[in-house]
Amino acid sequence: MKDILIWGAGGFGREVIWLIEEINKINPTWHIIGFIDDDISKIGQVINGYKIIGSSEILETFNKETWIIVSIGDPQNKVMAISKLRNPHLKYPILIHPSVIMSQRVEIGEGTVICAGSILTVNIKIGKHTIINLDCTIGHDVNIGDYSTISPSVNISGNVSIGEKTFIGTGAHIINNIEIGEDVIIGAGAVVVNNIPSNCTAVGIPARPIKYNK
Repeated sequence: MKDILIWGAGGFGREVIWLIEEINKINPTWHIIGFIDDDISKIGQVINGYKIIGSSEILETFNKETWIIVSIGDPQNKVMAISKLRNPHLKYPILIHPSVIMSQRVEIGEGTVICAGSILTVNIKIGKHTIINLDCTIGHDVNIGDYSTISPSVNISGNVSIGEKTFIGTGAHIINNIEIGEDVIIGAGAVVVNNIPSNCTAVGIPARPIKYNK
């Protein structure tokens, strides 16, 4: 079995542990070492049966192949966390819950997690270190950029392009033939019917930018 760590002992980190346990029930693959968390007050705690073994600094001390998932939902924080890692022994798995329905025509980048109940159809490209959370649907010819987070129950129709480091809030709906830029936040429950530019927060029905980040 392959050694794996989860960086981030929050809610999503616990969900990733559950996802890995579900994979292991069907195909024993992963030996879960525990959590990494940079909140030093948590080090030594046991959460859902797994110990927080240290902060990210100890990752540089590993001298054998170890797999790690960065379970951080905020795209900017995720980029910052991954940029710290230099140890060549660290590898990034692709984790897909056994209940996911997905064609063979889906390209997935390293470090990506696809959670229970999601459906992905055909000719889809998902970047690295991306989260597809619970119960999402992704249609044909969708491209999702690196480090993005798709929250639970998001529906993405066909021919949609989503830029890097974009966060799509819970229950958002994106119609077909839409382009969403990078570094975008789409609010929970929003309905995206027009293109959304980069570096903004967009909310509402229909979704409109209400704030520009740069």
